[in-house]
Amino acid sequence: MAGVVVVGAQWGDEGKGKIVDWLCHRADVVVRFQGGHNAGHTLVVGNATYKLALLPSGVVQGKLSIIGNGVVVDPWALAHEIDKIEAQGVPITPDKLVLSDQACLILPFHRDLDAAREAQAGAASIGTTKRGIGPAYEDKVGRRALRVADLADTDAIAWKIERLTAHHNALRKGLGLPEIDVAALMRELAAIAPRVLPFAQPAWRVLDTAFQQSKRVLFEGAQGVLLDIDHGTYPFVTSSNVVAGQAAAGAGVGPGKISYVLGLVKAYTTRVGGGPFPTELDDAVGKRLGEVGHEFGTNTGRPRRCGWFDAVLVRQSVALCGADGIALTKLDVLDGFDEIKICTGYKLGDRIIDYLPASVKDQAAVTPIYETLDGWKKTTRGARSSRDLPAKAIKYVRRIEELIGAPAALVSTSPEREDVILMRDPFKA
Repeated sequence: MAGVVVVGAQWGDEGKGKIVDWLCHRADVVVRFQGGHNAGHTLVVGNATYKLALLPSGVVQGKLSIIGNGVVVDPWALAHEIDKIEAQGVPITPDKLVLSDQACLILPFHRDLDAAREAQAGAASIGTTKRGIGPAYEDKVGRRALRVADLADTDAIAWKIERLTAHHNALRKGLGLPEIDVAALMRELAAIAPRVLPFAQPAWRVLDTAFQQSKRVLFEGAQGVLLDIDHGTYPFVTSSNVVAGQAAAGAGVGPGKISYVLGLVKAYTTRVGGGPFPTELDDAVGKRLGEVGHEFGTNTGRPRRCGWFDAVLVRQSVALCGADGIALTKLDVLDGFDEIKICTGYKLGDRIIDYLPASVKDQAAVTPIYETLDGWKKTTRGARSSRDLPAKAIKYVRRIEELIGAPAALVSTSPEREDVILMRDPFKA
């Protein structure tokens, strides 16, 4: 039995799509356990590029793929994504895709609320994708959400919609939005139900059976630990728990089923949207990282903010997730630099600290303490063995391992699926 959890250890966009796709060769089941369609994954397989947002990465390889109860699901977005991937020649059938019947739904008025709040906030907006993720999670914890199973129960939808609209219409009035057209919403739900219900079943039972049969299960996280609702740079965070421990609750398994935690780490640092970013570079180096790394959001197209590798933040993520190892991605983006810097600590006033403080004021006030390493002139792009890496690139990887307290299990050297150096197989650890 093996249950491997893959989580982003920075602010997301660490290359989870490629690494999860690569690990899928070794897995039997792939599970999404949190987030929604705000988290884009790009998979490059040969000449084909697949852009996924809600579907687990395993669908491209025909693996049993599960959308767990911890995910919030926009049924229209799901149907659209299924159509898009099938148009690329990948069949999505109920025997290969399982949608938890306990997952909560994102409804059109969640998107309205998300966008209206961001517009009202102006310069103080937190940079959401405006896809209704946060408002849907609010309704979930407020115990008024619709769940996938409700789509098959007209009576349940009717009384839940009544409760939902009473709550949301008050919010909409304050934001200058019209009241929800309940009749139109009921028609939309009735129309979308036949598209998604064939995939719905108790996902926890499917997983329980898989583990009883000694299947290898890959838990696919979205976003990154620094966007975790509890442990991230609050309030500039997502609306769900992103840490590895959420894999158990968000998929419906016991924590003992997790045998290995793999933290995804980019060889430098990026983030999208607002919030603190101690190592951000507003100079030619930051611009170069963004251009060479093609740093634009998969879903939004927004340019990502770029900076040097922050070992303080990754060490914190490793501790929060109990990471057994990391997958270091985009090493090739650093090819050709004369020197490369790593943040090893922060200065806060007259103090030196080795963690990111919780206070928004302190987060904005910290300044990075850098260690400088020599860069390398030879290319790392496409390397599939550590023997193919320049000595200075290996030194950089080793120094990161020392600073964050976790070994590199995988090193990715290009967007191509097979350009991965395997140092330790998470499924055999």
